[in-house]
Amino acid sequence: MDFCNVRFLLSAHTNQQLPPPVYPEIAFAGRSNVGKSSLINRLVGRANLVKTSAKPGKTQSLNYFQVDDGCCLVDLPGYGFARVSRQIRQSWQGLISGYIETRPTLACVVVIIDLRHELKQLDRELIDWLRYLGKPLLPVYTKADKLSRNQQEKNAAALDAGLSLTSGERLLFSAQTGQGVDGLRQRLTAFVQAGRGVVQTAGLPATDPI
Repeated sequence: MDFCNVRFLLSAHTNQQLPPPVYPEIAFAGRSNVGKSSLINRLVGRANLVKTSAKPGKTQSLNYFQVDDGCCLVDLPGYGFARVSRQIRQSWQGLISGYIETRPTLACVVVIIDLRHELKQLDRELIDWLRYLGKPLLPVYTKADKLSRNQQEKNAAALDAGLSLTSGERLLFSAQTGQGVDGLRQRLTAFVQAGRGVVQTAGLPATDPI
């Protein structure tokens, strides 16, 4: 799959605004300022497809990007440090929960975690929730370039233990150096291929979403 063949599709502020469930979807979730936008940009080989910002909470909708007429990437609002009102935060939570729980074409949730820090409770809760729902997930430990190779392995092992993961179930990634980008593309392609089988089995409409 050519992840560089990508275009913006739409922004959904409610689940009613989501496009028809046609293609497998890869969702990206992570704490605010964890490097989610930079990861997506590196994945697709574009500098500014997803706008990066130093201001937490900038993403306030589910932003869809069409890839190679084969899948959609879905950028979810960040969680954790966003300095927004409780009402807005609750609205985001409802939007994300409704999407993840009910979206029939959701092929994988990429959970982005900062490799430099200890495991955060919200990250553990998200992964536990996805496991409870039976949703495919891929933890990606990002900002690996900020650490030496030995420190990368040490921190990754600590995160693995806290999340009950093996090293083969997650990836180390750096948007700056490109570390892990080829592996990420390969893993996501496999999730998309599996998701196509789900779409066909469910008999979802094979029509263009726009």
